[in-house]
Amino acid sequence: MADMGEGGSGGGHDKGKKRAKKSSTRVDMTPMVDLAFLLLTFFVLTSTFSKPKVMSMVYPAKPDPLDLTKPPKINNAITFLVTEDKLFYYTGQYYSVPTGDKPATVLEETNFGPKGVRKLLADLNKSVLRGKEGLDKQLENKEIQDSTYLRKLIDLKKEKEALKVLIKTDDKATCKNFIDLVDELKIAEIGVIAPVDILASELELLKSKIK
Repeated sequence: MADMGEGGSGGGHDKGKKRAKKSSTRVDMTPMVDLAFLLLTFFVLTSTFSKPKVMSMVYPAKPDPLDLTKPPKINNAITFLVTEDKLFYYTGQYYSVPTGDKPATVLEETNFGPKGVRKLLADLNKSVLRGKEGLDKQLENKEIQDSTYLRKLIDLKKEKEALKVLIKTDDKATCKNFIDLVDELKIAEIGVIAPVDILASELELLKSKIK
């Protein structure tokens, strides 16, 4: 035990005077130490440690090394081409030249304004966003648990109707524009985000648009 004590009597004696005898004072510090350790244990066990914020990225399968001229076949997808301070896109499969009844791919320009890439993604990913609204209401009304909500939201993003996004950059693209684009994709609840290499024909098409 930790004790705090004081002397029991005074020092010298004065003739003709009697001093009251002082009793010793003793303070037991053990309960205070126990309380401190209990509080420390409580805060350690109930605290939530910060988790690193990471973003999952989906990479496509490796192309055939014998034929690198043909892009992989994709369904219900949009491809963004990022260069300098400009952002271009095309939907569906890429065709460098007209093929059968498919015309050659034409790039469209967009931006990070309110009527730009955010509206574009919201229009193309309506099925997932509508499904998310329904899940949000169920969660708000406590009809489903958090774990069920997250699982169903992931399943929504995996559906065939869900939009898939490919991101391609040239050597002039800035990191800021890339991050801004990924932020917009997460806001639009895009489940599949795949950064891939830009094709030579796509790069030539991109250069012709920014001249």
